Amino acid sequence: MPANEDEMQILDQWSNRLAQALQILDLKVDHDLLLDLARKSADSVTHAAAPITTFMVGYAAGLEAGTGSAGTKEASTASVAKAADVAFQLCEDGHDGGPASKGWADTAQ
Repeated sequence: MPANEDEMQILDQWSNRLAQALQILDLKVDHDLLLDLARKSADSVTHAAAPITTFMVGYAAGLEAGTGSAGTKEASTASVAKAADVAFQLCEDGHDGGPASKGWADTAQ
């Protein structure tokens, strides 16, 4: 994952360009969180789990932020953090461990 300031600057620029192209102009990407999550899932499950995990966390967070509290940055940030926490917990159990049932639904309360 990014090891220096140049790479982080490139990621910032890329994220801004992609957000504009996707018309999600107010999106603030937590690069450190997503890179940590990608690294953890790659190490715990398999390398290919990194993009799948980050996509699914973003998708779940978007769904939650869109129910009842859509439109606030705080709701989006909280949704991403909660979804990432679930994924990090599953990574602790590795690719075969941990019941999926103690995931998103249990933390959504």
